Parts: sequence; C-alpha cells; structure tokens
Amino acid sequence: MTQIADLRKSYERAELDESASLADPLAQFELWLQQALSGELPEPNAMTLATVGADGRPSTRVVLIKGCDARGIVWYTNYDSRKGRELAAHPQAALQFHWVELERVVRIEGRVDMVDAAESDAYFASRPLDSRIGAWASPQSEVIPSRSVLVANAAKYGAQYLLNPPRPPHWGGYRLVPDRWEFWQGRRSRLHDRLRYRLEGQQWIRERLAP
Repeated sequence: MTQIADLRKSYERAELDESASLADPLAQFELWLQQALSGELPEPNAMTLATVGADGRPSTRVVLIKGCDARGIVWYTNYDSRKGRELAAHPQAALQFHWVELERVVRIEGRVDMVDAAESDAYFASRPLDSRIGAWASPQSEVIPSRSVLVANAAKYGAQYLLNPPRPPHWGGYRLVPDRWEFWQGRRSRLHDRLRYRLEGQQWIRERLAP
C-alpha cells in the first residue's frame, strides 16, 4: 500500500511573475478561469466555500461559481442550509479554486451579501426543471430518515408546480465582495509563486508571499 507521507509531485508547468501578472485581480482571475475552461478541466467552476458559524466552528463545502464581475463572485444555494445560517451569523467567507491540472490555486476573501431577488429569480428560471424541483424537495442540511423523503418531495412538488415551479423563498444567490485575492502557481522545489492582492482604500496592493 502506498504511504501517503511518501507522495510527491514536482510542479513545473508555469510561473507567476509580478511583471507578467495583471494589476487588477479580477482580470487576473478571469484570465486563469478562462484558461481552465479552455483546457476542458473537470469542474473548472467548482470552488470550496468556507464559512464560520455563530459558535466559531468553521466548515467548508464545494459550490459552483455562477457569476463573476466587478461586484463580486456569485453562487446559489438554500438560505436555510448550514452555510446559509453561518453566513447569516458571520457574513464573511473565503473561496478557493484548485485547478490541479494547471498547478494553480486561487483564494478569495471578503464580505458576503445576498443577491437581489430579481437576479435570483432570473437564474432560477434558467435552471433545468429537475433542479428547480430539487430546490423545493430538499430541506438542505437537515436530518432526514431516508432518501425516500427526497423522492416523495420531488414527486409532490413536481405534481404541484408541473413545468413552472417558482423560486422557493428559501433559495437564492450570495455574492462575495472580495477585499483579498491570492494567486498560487506551483513551482519546483516547493518554491511556489504566491501573489496576494489586498484592497487598501480603492487601490489594490499586489505583494509576493513566501511559499
């Protein structure tokens, strides 16, 4: 059996130099995201979301980015889920993208706001029917006795709403407004490149961090 402690990989695909990086972290992120999409990586839009509960206990899960512009990074979920409850208690979060094949990581931190109802409605209407029914069927993060509860709920709401389920009041979008970005590019000998952008007033300050 392979010993986990003996696993090694040398990162040699690329480098991240200050002179070659963009001054705007959003532009740098969009460049890397497009390269991940063009490379047809598995789930290039998957990101880890970290939140902290009222008790100070942190938790993470994988969600999918659904929007990205100067206003921030958007994803959608159940407001009554654990992450929703934690964001209600502490509206700050961290996101992480890990594009293994490109030997890259992007970390983003900032405050989190709810997306407005009209934007959530528009996105919900664009989802496949099964996904819209699923938003009604699943009491996300709650204990349920068996999968049959989900199946029964899906049948119930499918019959109730047919082809036009409205957006549930407990479901919608969040937007993380970044005040800190970090771009990590794997390098040989564990001497990785790390560029951090932090917001100071209205200005992004770019700094190199030691690996």
